[in-house]
Amino acid sequence: MSLSDPIADGLTKIRNAYRAGHKQVVLNHNNITESVIKTLSDENFINSYEIISRPSNNGKLISINLRYTNTGKPTIRGLTRVSTPGRRVYVKADKLPRVFNNIGCAIISTNRGVMVDRKAREDKIGGEYICKVW
Repeated sequence: MSLSDPIADGLTKIRNAYRAGHKQVVLNHNNITESVIKTLSDENFINSYEIISRPSNNGKLISINLRYTNTGKPTIRGLTRVSTPGRRVYVKADKLPRVFNNIGCAIISTNRGVMVDRKAREDKIGGEYICKVW
């Protein structure tokens, strides 16, 4: 099955897994989704992730261990896709968004890779505004 927006599909699977109280979720693999998941892991929104090979059809999966607080609440309160295939959103370095006064983070795809808004602001580079997480 072909997906028109694999990033939105992955974010929706993560959002639904948190709402259902799951400890783990499995996503389809592609390079941009892997970069977004790595960024979420670096920002401590998820515990860990692992790339799983599927020898039957030469594909890969990403297995994510979700993170919860000590009281059992999800660490991700909101996860929203901003740039879509039908409407790309690009931001300049001086117009990078701040998500909930830097409580959350905006994930930006730049020419130096996928990074959070704080890192992009330090490096003074803009790019495509993929999603925001808080």
